[in-house]
Amino acid sequence: MQIKQLASVTGVNAKTIRYYEDIGLLPEAKRGDNGYRYYREQDVSSLKFIRRCKELRMPLADIKRLVAVQSDGNAPCAQVDALISQQLEQIRIAQYELLQLEKNLQALANCCGNKHIKDCEILQHLRAN
Repeated sequence: MQIKQLASVTGVNAKTIRYYEDIGLLPEAKRGDNGYRYYREQDVSSLKFIRRCKELRMPLADIKRLVAVQSDGNAPCAQVDALISQQLEQIRIAQYELLQLEKNLQALANCCGNKHIKDCEILQHLRAN
């Protein structure tokens, strides 16, 4: 199949597919005499795997590791477990930071009842240390 078809089947746009090839996340496609890229069913599976990892907000470096470890079916799962645990911790940190941000924004939103910019308490808070 050609890149347009692969993009349609996997939900990953063609530009991203080419980028994944460039960085070695996806193997380079075979090229026909016409220069077009041709993909196999295995590429569909690999790209769907990568897409699912991206949906989990995993960094490309970690996805590369997950792609690489799959080549040895008898290897222990410890590396995979560690990567997932690290990602879970990163998500928890992000949730905490977003909660703090929400609280700060809510406090700002509630602090000003004035009608004129010269009296705006939100702007005064933002200018303060």
